[in-house]
Amino acid sequence: MSRPILVAVAWPYANGPLHLGHVAGCYLPADEFARYHRMKGDRVLMVSGTDQHGTPITVRAQAEGITPVEVAERYHRLIVDSFDRLGIRWELFTSTHTENHRQVVQDLFLDLYRKGFIVTQTQEQLYCPQEERFLPDRYVEGRCPHCGHEKARGDQCEACGRTLDPEDLGEPRCKTCGTSPVPRQTEHFFFRWSAFNDRLVEWLADKPHWRSNVVNFSRRYLQEGLRDSAISRDIDWGIPVPVEGYEGKRIYVWWEAVIGYLSASIEWASLQGRPEAWKDWWEDPEARTFYFIGKDNIPFHSIRWPAVLMGRGGLNLPFDVPANEFLNLEGRKFSTSENWAVWTNDFLDRYDPDPLRYILTAAAPEGSDTDFSWSEFHRRNNDELVGWWGNLVHRSMTFTARHFEGRIPVAHQAPEDQAILDQARQAFEKIGGLLEACQFKSALAEAMELAREGNRYFDNQAPWKLVKTDKDRAGTVMATMVRLIAALRVLLTPFLPNSSRVLHSVLGLSGDPEAGPWAMPELPEGHVLGEPRPLFKKLDESLVEEERARLG
Repeated sequence: MSRPILVAVAWPYANGPLHLGHVAGCYLPADEFARYHRMKGDRVLMVSGTDQHGTPITVRAQAEGITPVEVAERYHRLIVDSFDRLGIRWELFTSTHTENHRQVVQDLFLDLYRKGFIVTQTQEQLYCPQEERFLPDRYVEGRCPHCGHEKARGDQCEACGRTLDPEDLGEPRCKTCGTSPVPRQTEHFFFRWSAFNDRLVEWLADKPHWRSNVVNFSRRYLQEGLRDSAISRDIDWGIPVPVEGYEGKRIYVWWEAVIGYLSASIEWASLQGRPEAWKDWWEDPEARTFYFIGKDNIPFHSIRWPAVLMGRGGLNLPFDVPANEFLNLEGRKFSTSENWAVWTNDFLDRYDPDPLRYILTAAAPEGSDTDFSWSEFHRRNNDELVGWWGNLVHRSMTFTARHFEGRIPVAHQAPEDQAILDQARQAFEKIGGLLEACQFKSALAEAMELAREGNRYFDNQAPWKLVKTDKDRAGTVMATMVRLIAALRVLLTPFLPNSSRVLHSVLGLSGDPEAGPWAMPELPEGHVLGEPRPLFKKLDESLVEEERARLG
């Protein structure tokens, strides 16, 4: 039965380009998940957009001497281009700097304010006497009170992942001028997180399908008890607080940005001319919502956003939050400041997208941090994509074109032929189950193992010999091979959509290759195949040192 599936994906800051760590962390697995569910026949709504109100944008704008809007629009275009070239397919990719998002955020703020979940309090906040202003979270650095990291930010420590307030930091300093800030009184709007602590504990008690790193982190977080915290800031960039007398304050970006999943769904429905359609994903109890993020964003999606949804009432809570760990680069953590990164657009200037999708899935940081290296990229491209899969397709299709006029031959199946086709049919349920459980690495491994089985079958049957002595038997082998390849084309489409589209044509098929169904294709005898084409390029080993030299 078709089910509404909401694929909500982390909103990238519009202050820089995407690197491979971002892609592996959430965007690629979300795309693979959404592609599978579309092929399965579910009603998928995959949404995200650029986060344009965070202080990272104002920091860059200040450094470049331009406006935050100019920074955000520039990097929004660059990020969209990266997604397009990589083959990430959205129902809607928008931004937080839209009138629709502002309206949804302010309406939700007022609803929770009237219900008493948002209250005003006077608090001490850090003020820079040199710059004569209150410092937003990211304008404060200092020592983390939990792990001792000396460069923790005022909103979160990158070293241990804990969320913070600037006042928590030891030896705080202004990020722009280095001055030690002083505490001053200011009035802000506080969200009463503490009111939801017990409900969140109960909700998280029954999450057997969640990744252990996500649920364990979230439970430990709640054991310490949620503290009420300010969700407004004394800044001039962002969404204004919609309460009379407080027009100069802005809603805290981390409180505002997660509402983007809801506002993007509403925007999509409006663009479809069906303004109530978003409710199918947010109010239907049969709908399932999945939030694809990196591990540094876990508490905002497993605790903070569910608390806001509980306060609002009537909207679906997350079904799963399949957060990934971190992808490292050549044994070191990605560092944009040190240019220890591989930028997605730079990569795609030199290489095709599917080999990148392949290695980032094969080395996905699903349960622990993993590493991207150029030597492993070279090896996997040549040995696995070209050697196992691409070579299987090319030699099978060229052999069929040469000896059977490019048509699927008549088949008189023997047990060994039936066995590998049965294995292919069974793979749909197995790989589909892994994809539904967000186990992308294992799902890809299963599909590639079937490709290796195909190579073993092809080599054992040796059709290049049979065609000389028993052409009918050779025809059965090649009919089996073409049908196996057609099955693998479907199974690999979520992971390798670009090369699978080429293979769709090579198989002589028309229509949308991603329209489904998620099932074994039935290709009749005599079906006319397309012209054989290579799916992948073999890469020279020299790229390893050339690419390493670009780092840093």
